[in-house]
Amino acid sequence: MQSFPDKHGTVHRDNCFAPRPLRHGAGFTLLELLVVVAIIGLLVGFVAPRYFGQIGKSEVNTAKAQIDALEKALDQYRLDTGRYPTAELGLNALLERPQNEPKWNGPYLKKAVPLDPWGKPYLYKVPGEKGDYDLTSYGKDGAPGGTGENADLTNH
Repeated sequence: MQSFPDKHGTVHRDNCFAPRPLRHGAGFTLLELLVVVAIIGLLVGFVAPRYFGQIGKSEVNTAKAQIDALEKALDQYRLDTGRYPTAELGLNALLERPQNEPKWNGPYLKKAVPLDPWGKPYLYKVPGEKGDYDLTSYGKDGAPGGTGENADLTNH
């Protein structure tokens, strides 16, 4: 705070936090506020679809990476035991030793078998239709077929 005397010698203090009377015309008009809101709305309209499109792509990429990791674990299981886990054993054979499997040298995954990015389990089918086994995620919609984010993702 600064102190200063007036012409009569009285000392006044300048309080920068004291409310000051508003000048006429100070502030924004309703029209100015509406223009700013419209500009923000346009920016959000252009940026949001691109942002959410990237989220969908990242989920697909995550599913592909998880399928690749499961493939590697299944291949290691096969190298150790001489065969892939049966459909009855499923992907849990990568974590827990199946009964009557003396050559099992796992666990072959560091964590539990992951769900796909949409919260559904991967489908494991042995023998596979296109190879020794099939790993499948039905995508975002959880149903066979589809395009884009709803497309099926497989190990083939």
